[in-house]
Parts: sequence; structure tokens; C-alpha cells
Amino acid sequence: MSRLQQQYKNEILPKLQKELGLKNPMAVPKIEKITINMGLGSALGDKKVLQSALEEISLISAQKPMTCNARKSVASFKLREGNPIGCKVTLRKAKMYEFLDRLVNIAIPRIRDFRGLNEKSFDGRGNYNMGLSEQIVFPEIDFEKVGAVRGMDIAITTNASCDEHAKQLLTAFNFPFIKNKD
Repeated sequence: MSRLQQQYKNEILPKLQKELGLKNPMAVPKIEKITINMGLGSALGDKKVLQSALEEISLISAQKPMTCNARKSVASFKLREGNPIGCKVTLRKAKMYEFLDRLVNIAIPRIRDFRGLNEKSFDGRGNYNMGLSEQIVFPEIDFEKVGAVRGMDIAITTNASCDEHAKQLLTAFNFPFIKNKD
């Protein structure tokens, strides 16, 4: 069991149960999965781009990613149906908590000009989406071997009933949110 998973069971779960006023500990929100997606529009012209992206995302996630193919042809983008245009990986259970630990404690503090995560990035159903503009914030990626800097999307799926419960859950995991002044 990972360090963050133990922390969730021993500290975060009882704390959230008390804060949210829930009687049943099974009703406390939890993270179900994390999906990492890397879109590669430049992979159409060069197959090495796709290979390097697959290697990088497998280093980051410790799991083999799957390639995403185009669903339909778009002539203006010179895209044909079935061409590989991205890769993604879905993390669950122990690997998910390991990735979350590295994301919050190592990768996010290494982002240039970082002022906090936007708290408006919740989707209305308790899920949080964020984007990273560089894959080199992860320590697994060797800066010398990177051919091009690519971004990625990270979707954190929770079973929370509303955005406020999900925000409390992610705040308990030390996500550095900024306050919006609206």
C-alpha cells in the first residue's frame, strides 16, 4: 500500500467524514481513477514523435499507454481515419496513488511561474481536469533525451456528488488551489 493510500485511509477519510457530516465512511468521496492524455498532432508527419511520447508517458505513469487513433478523416489537417494522434493511460489503485503523490509533491512545485491550480476546473460532477504544458516537470524524464516539449492533460475522477466535496477531497491531498476573485 502506498504512502498516500495509507494517509487517505488513516487521516483523510475520518477527517472528511467529520467535515461533511457523513455517518457512513463509504459515503466519503474518494479518487477512482486518474487519466493522463497526450495529444500528438505532430505525429502525423513523424512516427518517432509517437514513439518518444509513448516512452515518456510510460515512464511518468509506470504503465504502458495505449495509442489513440483518429475517428474520422479531416482533409484540412491532412488527417486520415485510423492514424495515431495521441496516447493515454488510465491509472487505478496503487499506481494511481503513487502518481498522485509524485504529481502533488514533485511535479507541481517544479512548474515554472506556478501560482496555484484553478479551482474552476471542476466539471460539475466532482471530477477535476488540469493541463501541464511540459512533461519535463516529472523527475523520470531525462531532460537531455527530450526531443520536444509536449503537454498533457490529467483528469482526476472522483465519486464525489458535487464539486465542493471533490474540492475538499483534493485539498486534503494537498492540492495547491488558488482563490478566484469573482
